[in-house]
Amino acid sequence: MVAGHLQEKKGYFYIVLSYPDVSGKRKTKWIPTSLPVKGNKKKAEKLLMEARREFEPECKPIQDDVLFSDFMLQWLEIVKPTIAITTYSSYSNMVKSIIVPYFEERGIMLKQLRPTDIQVFYMEQLKRVKANSVIHYHANIHKALKYAVKIDLLDSNPADKVERPKKNPFMGSFYDSDEVEKLFEAAKGTVLEIPVFLGAFYGLR
Repeated sequence: MVAGHLQEKKGYFYIVLSYPDVSGKRKTKWIPTSLPVKGNKKKAEKLLMEARREFEPECKPIQDDVLFSDFMLQWLEIVKPTIAITTYSSYSNMVKSIIVPYFEERGIMLKQLRPTDIQVFYMEQLKRVKANSVIHYHANIHKALKYAVKIDLLDSNPADKVERPKKNPFMGSFYDSDEVEKLFEAAKGTVLEIPVFLGAFYGLR
């Protein structure tokens, strides 16, 4: 979210947003609220938050000499308006906490990224998480590199040549009769008693 604050001018509130332009220089944007200062601070603060949340600064063009880690962050912001908030949150968490730190440490440029670089990343991650998580990482990397091909930053998608791990099979578990009895006893007399009874009776999950 872009930085911003309220400013009083000639008896009215103005929203002042502060952001870096495409060259990295700090710029400000003044937005009139038409709200008199007296008695309107809360309304002005609400407008400020909305303006900060909705403001889209100038986007820096993606260059072909960019680090792969930086490209992933730029791609994340490009797809943000096209996907649901929950989807973006999931993408953002994977990209910023897992993918970017790994490739940033290795300093691999986008145009120098090889399938083996991605494959080694997957193998490293499989040491700490299940295959299903790595499949999600693959989906993000593949989509980002597909976009790089689309805008002519790459001739082909390196992720197409990578072996994706197999999905973990679902292994269901269930309570035996003694465990069900203990569950009923624990839920007895609580607001969960009926939901627990129905769930156990019908085998709901």
